[in-house]
Amino acid sequence: MSSTTTTARRTATVLRPQERTVLSAVGCGLRDHEIAAALAIPEDAVAGHLARILVKLGLRDRAAAIVHAFDCGLVVPGRGPRTQPVSHALRSAARAGGPTVRISVLGPVQAWHDGRPLHLGHPRQQAVLATLALCAGRPLSRQELLDDVWGMEPPTANVVPVYVYRLRKILRIGDSPDSVIEHAPQGYRLVPGAVEVDVARMEELVTAVGRADRAGEPAEAVRLCAQALELFRGEPLAGLPGPLAELERLRLTERRIALLQRKLEWQLRLGQDSEAIEELFALSVANPLNEPVAAMLMRALYRNGRQADALTVFDRARRSLADELGVSPSRMLRRTHAMILRGDEAGLGLTPSAGRTACP
Repeated sequence: MSSTTTTARRTATVLRPQERTVLSAVGCGLRDHEIAAALAIPEDAVAGHLARILVKLGLRDRAAAIVHAFDCGLVVPGRGPRTQPVSHALRSAARAGGPTVRISVLGPVQAWHDGRPLHLGHPRQQAVLATLALCAGRPLSRQELLDDVWGMEPPTANVVPVYVYRLRKILRIGDSPDSVIEHAPQGYRLVPGAVEVDVARMEELVTAVGRADRAGEPAEAVRLCAQALELFRGEPLAGLPGPLAELERLRLTERRIALLQRKLEWQLRLGQDSEAIEELFALSVANPLNEPVAAMLMRALYRNGRQADALTVFDRARRSLADELGVSPSRMLRRTHAMILRGDEAGLGLTPSAGRTACP
C-alpha cells in the first residue's frame, strides 16, 4: 500500500466530513474568510476547525496542513476550490492603474508593491516566484515547478503549495484578499496585467529596437538598447538554485551581451567612438573569446588614432583563443588586423565615402 493511500485513509478516519472539506480548502490556498463564505459558516468556526485538524493530524501549522492536503490526495493540482478566477477588482485595478507589483529577475530576485520592497523568503521560495515570472502568465503545474526548481533532486515533502501559499501572502494587494498569484485550472500563474516583470519589459524594448533598426533610425536604436540594458542589475537570477535558474542565467547573460554589442555597433556607425571605447574595453576584458567585440574595439581605437592599442587588442585576443580553445583568430578578426596594418581607412570607416555617421 502506498504512503499516499495510507495517509488518505488515516485522514478520512480521524477527520469529520466538514473538517476534511476545510482541509481541502486550506490546501487549495483559500483563506479563512474565503472558506467561511464558501461553506456559509462563521470565520471563527473555520479557525476552530483548522485548530482541531492540526491537533488530530499532529501538524505544526497551516503550511504543514497544505502539504498534508496534497500528500493525502484531498487536493490535486489544478482542481479543488481554488478554480474561480482572481477577483475582477484586481484585474480592473491592474488595467486602470497599471501593475501593482513589480518583479525583477535581471539581477538578484526582488519584488516591490507600490514601490515598497517585499521580503521574498529563502532562495528556493524565490526560485518558485522567479519561475512563475519567467513563464509570462502561463500556468505551471506543481510537477513543472518541482522540475524547474529542484530538478533531479525533488524534496521529500511537497513544498510547492507551501511556498506558493507564503508567496501569495507576501504578494497580497494592500488590504484586498487577492494576490497576484492565482491557482488556474492548469496550475499556478501570475495574474495577467497585475505584475510588471523586468524580463517582459526588456523583450518589449528589444522588439522596439528591431523596429528602429528596420526604419533606419540608429540613434533611436541606441537609446532603446540603453534603456533595456539599464534593467540589468548584475547577474540575472543571482544566487538562485535549480535547473531553470541556471539555464535562464546563461540565456539572459548572453542576451545582455548581444544587446550591448548591438548598441556599440550602432554607436560606431554613428561616429560615437569615444563613447563606445570604454564600454568595449570592459566587454572585451569580461569576454576575452568574443571576437566580434575585439574587432569593434580595434576599429574604434584605430579610428581614434590609437593604432598601437588596436594591435595590442588583437595580440591579446589571439593569445586567449590559443590558450583557452587552441584555435587561431577567425577570418573576420584577421581581416580587421590586416586593415589596421595597411591603414585601410575605407574598410575601417574613416573615408567620406564610408561616412562616420552612416546608418545601419
